[in-house]
Amino acid sequence: MTWIAEALSATATTSPESTQQAIGYPSLFLLVLFGALVPVIPTGALVSSAAVVAFHQTAPFALALVFVTASLAAFLGDVALYWLGRRGMRSKNGSRWLEAIRARAPQERLEQAQAKLADHGVAVLVLSRLVPAGRIPVMLACLMAEWPIRRFARGNAPACLAWAVTYQLIGILGGSLFPEPWEGVVAAVALTVVISVVPGLWKRVRAAG
Repeated sequence: MTWIAEALSATATTSPESTQQAIGYPSLFLLVLFGALVPVIPTGALVSSAAVVAFHQTAPFALALVFVTASLAAFLGDVALYWLGRRGMRSKNGSRWLEAIRARAPQERLEQAQAKLADHGVAVLVLSRLVPAGRIPVMLACLMAEWPIRRFARGNAPACLAWAVTYQLIGILGGSLFPEPWEGVVAAVALTVVISVVPGLWKRVRAAG
């Protein structure tokens, strides 16, 4: 009878965590995918928060699953958005997705992205996901350069992997600094906000100076 009691005890211990994983990973995938298509969701903060929760879990490969889920969702979302953008450029009347991309890429940023893309090629695409607000101008530059979707996908794959690693490391840092997961989530979200805001503030200070 003792082994039955031990089995029930183990089930009671792992069940909430297993339920959390069953809900959490699909939710993370859908949110990151949607955030790639409609760039209004702070997907970096989502990945960092998920990494904090995974860091505090006892389940093996929890952090690896966060990495795979986030990078795959980001890659599929980027490729889908690029495909919609190419479709819009070929359409006589354009596309609302293409207009949405253009609306989020100031002319100055677009010109800089075009110049860097012409000089450095795929390397710019890889770095674009690590720079706040850098993804859309570079994607639009690729569209205007008429990159085939396969070429874009080859360059975007390492970009999504590097992006997922970066924000997951932020989450791991937040999770390691605090004993409670919610404290780590707050720290990770605050850090991602700082990372996204500081470059813009620095540019404004330099322009004002």
